[in-house]
Amino acid sequence: MEKYLNVNLSPEERTQDLLSKMSLGEKMGQVNCLFPLGNTWDSLKEEAKYGIGQVSTLDMREIESLENAAAWQQKIQKMVMENSEHHIPAIFHMEGLCGPFIQDGISFPSGIGRGASWNPQLEEKVGQIVSRQELACGITQVLAPILDISRDSRMGRQGETYGEDPALAAAMGTAYTKGVQSGKTAGRRAESMAKHFLGFHNSQGGIHGSNCDIPDRLLDEVYGKPFQAAIREADLKGIMPCYCSINGEPLSASKKMLTGLLRDEMGFNGICGSDYTAVANVHDVQKIGESITEAGLLCMEAGMDVEMQNCVGYNEELKEWFRTGRADMKILDKAVMRVLEAKFRMGIFEHPFALEGEELRNAFFDEQDRKISLQSAMESMVLLKNNGALPLERDLKKIAVIGCHAKNARSFFGGYTHLSMVEAVYAVANSIAGMESGDVTRKNMLTVPGTQIQIDETEEFDAILKQQKPGCRCLLEELREKLPDVAITYEYGYPIAGNDLSHIDKALEAVKDADLVIMTLGGKHGSCSVASMGEGVDSTDINLPVCQDTFIRKAAEYGKPMIGIHFDGRPISSDAADTYLDAILEGWNPSECGAEAIVKVLLGEYNPGGKMPVSTAYNAGQIPIYYNHPNGSAYHQGESIGFKNYVNMPHTPRYFFGYGLSYTEFDYSDLKLDKKEVRPGEQIKIEVTVENKGSRDGDEVVQLYIRDSFASMTRPVKELAGFKRLTLKVGERKNVVFTMKASQCAFLDREMKWKIEKGEIEVQIGSSSEDIRLKDTFIITQDTWIQGRERDFYADCKVK
Repeated sequence: MEKYLNVNLSPEERTQDLLSKMSLGEKMGQVNCLFPLGNTWDSLKEEAKYGIGQVSTLDMREIESLENAAAWQQKIQKMVMENSEHHIPAIFHMEGLCGPFIQDGISFPSGIGRGASWNPQLEEKVGQIVSRQELACGITQVLAPILDISRDSRMGRQGETYGEDPALAAAMGTAYTKGVQSGKTAGRRAESMAKHFLGFHNSQGGIHGSNCDIPDRLLDEVYGKPFQAAIREADLKGIMPCYCSINGEPLSASKKMLTGLLRDEMGFNGICGSDYTAVANVHDVQKIGESITEAGLLCMEAGMDVEMQNCVGYNEELKEWFRTGRADMKILDKAVMRVLEAKFRMGIFEHPFALEGEELRNAFFDEQDRKISLQSAMESMVLLKNNGALPLERDLKKIAVIGCHAKNARSFFGGYTHLSMVEAVYAVANSIAGMESGDVTRKNMLTVPGTQIQIDETEEFDAILKQQKPGCRCLLEELREKLPDVAITYEYGYPIAGNDLSHIDKALEAVKDADLVIMTLGGKHGSCSVASMGEGVDSTDINLPVCQDTFIRKAAEYGKPMIGIHFDGRPISSDAADTYLDAILEGWNPSECGAEAIVKVLLGEYNPGGKMPVSTAYNAGQIPIYYNHPNGSAYHQGESIGFKNYVNMPHTPRYFFGYGLSYTEFDYSDLKLDKKEVRPGEQIKIEVTVENKGSRDGDEVVQLYIRDSFASMTRPVKELAGFKRLTLKVGERKNVVFTMKASQCAFLDREMKWKIEKGEIEVQIGSSSEDIRLKDTFIITQDTWIQGRERDFYADCKVK
């Protein structure tokens, strides 16, 4: 038996043996990717003539049965292995943010919605489900979690993130990674490929993939924290760099970032794969390298192991450069070693093919999956305002439901869901990297009035939902099912964007005759020209559109109780909604269980407990706005010099980070620290009692913040250090115990070394970043310097 086929040897030993036997052609195959999307079978065979490192599974999105999706994987894997001299299988990769792109696969709420749950334990279960379903179909690399920090609601991909805070993203992303990488299905193990390393959402103008100017300290301390946490705490095995140039250098070609920071400092030892077309982007868009081949070599030398989704820079000319010695063969060997080690870790040499028949269905389906999706949807709901309109009274006679989202269940599915990615196929113009583009100014394109957004209210788009989720109810259907004795009328009212007021008068007639009004608000978080936000779909306007604000103001004249339910990938921001609505529920994109989750909240069957994972700006002029800003800046700037507000609005956000209401009330008491002095290598226990003082059972997210009272560098006004979502029955008390290590207080000093600095640390316990209920202090007794990867990222928590 060849050593590389011996399962008793380590992946490293097997890789060394196989690498020594491979031809140059077979090696180059391993750093390339096959993209079966509209290709003929002959062209695919030619592209993979020496085997292939990766296969994109985006084409699975249109396959209309689970069995055919599995057969598609088997067919391509068989071809790849037959073409490879040593029968090396390919890694099949698939997105995983909101579930697999496979027929009958489960769908989950958007990333920002799951961030609003503040529940890492639930997020780990989400990762486990995604992993299991994709593994059953032969997919071993999950392109998630999204570890980006988002401080800019203009950027269309805010809805993919866990929000603005590095500790929250670290805890949630680490949990998701553990879920993906913990299990085994059909003899295979999956690995996460986290996105988008690094600082992606700090792009200039909130424009997707544009230049970023980010100081090294901010890059490491804030944008790097979730990645470092997932590497250390969950052994993250995959990284996808962002498209941006940072400080004059494309991430995809930056040895400083992909080797110096990621591998040498952070300790990452997995695969680095390019975002789709990113290697070509380095040369064609960012104008790096005198040729595409030179750009490809720069990327590989920087630490980019695989070019996805097509071979452009890792090409035949580059192969000749390795053959002739113009390029150092060690560069290629290092990349190939990482790819092969991953394949051995994943178990695909022994189990390369998707399951089939009963084995496939038994592995793929689990009755608990929908329950987890429903729980995630319910926990994502954030109650932003409530003047007593919620929960609904049971003696209502007439309800008017207004808004295009209410009658269209597709509004529940955000960007990077299976549904939105199939919608992209029918979009007139593309905004997703790696796909063919289009022109939103085409004459034959029907648009939402006042916008360039393609109308999607057609049979071909409705057919996608019927195919994928035939039992998924819209909000209107769920309300009528749950309230059979209430007369519920519906009117379209207004579209997702723009200034079309032509439907308002008819909707106002419905308002006039109703006892209560439910409005669905927001845009379309999805893909390409049918979306108002998503990948490459950015906006300078982060507020509700004119048509929706206008309707709210006009409807308010009738004096009826009005409830707003918001759907989108960015938070609701509207003066009209704040002023006139009696209740506002932030629903994000709750996915296939969205209608059930929302109606349970409206009826009081579920008490909302979600908290805002981002600070909400009044308008785009406030951006960036985030709670953990440096001392003396943002809405604390007035402590220094100047007015405390803008001349036309507050410096403070509309809704603070961590904010969210409940149908009950929680009391905080008895803050206790187990010590007042802490050495750098020690930990401190912080205990608080929380009691449900209201009349309903409910969830509260207990939030721990720390503040460095005085330091040698400008530090944040406060930082999230830990959190715990807990359920309390009426009158129930629980003690929440945070265990925080002193290394969580570490920061980069003047010499850019990680320092645990002596001095006073203030402890804050609250229900939001602004609603602080209790405070105390402790002292770190001495200075100590550590490696950045050795620090801790969020406090452990137990409830007793």
